[in-house]
Amino acid sequence: MKHLIAAAALALVAGPLAAAPLCDNLGFAGLLAKCNREELPRVTLSAGQPLSEGPMALKSGVYYTMYIEADGSQELALVGPEFFRAIWINEVVINDLEIRPMALDSFEFDDEGTIRFTFIAIKPGRYELKIPGSTGDSQRVEISIQ
Repeated sequence: MKHLIAAAALALVAGPLAAAPLCDNLGFAGLLAKCNREELPRVTLSAGQPLSEGPMALKSGVYYTMYIEADGSQELALVGPEFFRAIWINEVVINDLEIRPMALDSFEFDDEGTIRFTFIAIKPGRYELKIPGSTGDSQRVEISIQ
C-alpha cells in the first residue's frame, strides 16, 4: 500500500507524461490527434523492382499512414508478422472499404491496386516487410521502431 501512495504522490509532483513524440498537446483525440500523424514513403510491389527507397525509422506512439501499391506485373505478397505484432492497427482501406482487423500476417495482391494502412507504432525493435521466399535486400523493407 505504501508503494501505491508513493507512486501517486510522485505522479502528482512530476505532472503528466508526454505521450506523443510529435506534438505537445494531444487533446481529446489522444494519439490519434492530427499533430501526431505522419505519412510514410510508399511501398511498391512490382516484379524485379525494389520495394522502397530505403529503411524506415518510426517512433513509438506516432500514428502512421502507409500506402502499399502493386502495379499488377506479378502476383505478389508482403509478409511481416513480427512487425504487425509490434503495432496497433487502426484500419486497412481497400477500394474505399475500411477494415479494422485485430491482427495481420500479410497482404497479397493478385492484380494492381493500393492499400492504405494506418497504425500506431508501439513496440521498439527492428522489423521487416518482405516478399515471401525472396532473398534480395531490395525485396524487403527494414523498419525500426524507436
